[in-house]
Amino acid sequence: MKKILLSSLVCVLMLGHVQAERYVGGDISMLPMYEQHNSPYLDLSNKAIDDLLVWFVDECGWNTFRVRLFVNPTEGNGVVQTTEYVAQLGKRIKDAGAYFMLDFHYSDTWVDATHIQAPAAWKGANAEAMADSLGQYTKRTLEYLKQVGATPDLVQVGNEIMYGLCGIKVAPYDNANTNANWPAYINLVKAGCDAVREVCPQAQIIIHSDRPTNRSYNFYYYNKLVQGGVDFDVIGLSYYPFWHGYLTAEQATANGHKDNLVSAINTLATQFPDKRVQIVEAAYNFQYWPSQGINYNTQNIWACSVAGQYKFVRALVDALNPLPNVDGISYWFPEEAGNGDDTNWSAGGATVISTWQNRGFWDEDQTSSGHKINATGEYLSYLNNADKICAPYYMKKFLPASTEGLTEQEVERGEQGAKKMIIDGQLYIQVGESVYNAEGRAEPYRILNFEFRQKYRKQNKNRENIF
Repeated sequence: MKKILLSSLVCVLMLGHVQAERYVGGDISMLPMYEQHNSPYLDLSNKAIDDLLVWFVDECGWNTFRVRLFVNPTEGNGVVQTTEYVAQLGKRIKDAGAYFMLDFHYSDTWVDATHIQAPAAWKGANAEAMADSLGQYTKRTLEYLKQVGATPDLVQVGNEIMYGLCGIKVAPYDNANTNANWPAYINLVKAGCDAVREVCPQAQIIIHSDRPTNRSYNFYYYNKLVQGGVDFDVIGLSYYPFWHGYLTAEQATANGHKDNLVSAINTLATQFPDKRVQIVEAAYNFQYWPSQGINYNTQNIWACSVAGQYKFVRALVDALNPLPNVDGISYWFPEEAGNGDDTNWSAGGATVISTWQNRGFWDEDQTSSGHKINATGEYLSYLNNADKICAPYYMKKFLPASTEGLTEQEVERGEQGAKKMIIDGQLYIQVGESVYNAEGRAEPYRILNFEFRQKYRKQNKNRENIF
């Protein structure tokens, strides 16, 4: 009888509109390096944070963490993420009960719109061999991550790849007649996506581009992928105002421009209604305005200051919150905190990074006590008002307030106290401490949603984590 009631309940829930999971967090690819080089992080009360990843989860409500991966990184200065490095950090993310976003660079160094070089081990290969290498590498990597308990929940097949991938450029972005490269490019991307589907079928696949406010570029590019049969779930966008422009139409118009992020995302919702959108990179300087390649000066909107950084994060969350096709925001390099420990700093050695980006959430100046968190105003009553003075706290406002419960009518058709949850895109019903899938079969407690995973982890913090 119980199974019949649950099956009826599932049918009722599946007919209605269900709020999708939302993802909030940041790219913490350098956190182990800062930990290795003794960079203490201080909270709002100037107390040292034991584990920054766990602090983001418990204090700020973050539920997603992104980590980049290089094939054979050798140059340092932020390019240190080997497979083993990523596996260890990914395992920590999963153990914290959070979602793990893996960012394949498919290179030995930074990849972006102007740097699309293949890893040294693949150079000289023809297009077919390159696609095979990319697919096999993706498959091996994911299999290993699964083996060590670091299965990614979201996977970026490439980093800012609108202009090309592994040395293969595509038109019109390089201002050359390279349309002939599209078949080879599509095969590369397909090889990566197919490997993800094979090894991690529950993972969401993200295709990441770096022209978030350019509606014509976005349509041309993502339409090419769709026409080419690329299997992906999420349109991933980078958004840095100094490179990409304004957040809203009102800001753009006031500054003599038209393109803006919100309008571009609304256009994507119309053009690609089956794709979700995530801001997989966003950041803003709290000191020292960037000087290289800057296309926009948005300091009249958000000053280059701690207060300006906070106002940018708040504006970004508030602007994206109402957009139904946006389900994720990841801040880039929130853990940035100068160069590392003060011993090497005083000796002139750059232990973590050689140049400051000035976009993280902690000050850059090394002191014996550690790095202070960026916060506006006074710290008075911060426990109740942290979101009003501190950017990482405000980001949780992008998340749903709580797990959505059933209506009274739905409860009557099922069982008292039942709740519906979306986990990894799948519908589940929780009744007490039992969880049932869409077919009414009982599932282990470990698949409970983020809210319950956190509760379990806190209650069992001295036991081996099963997540």
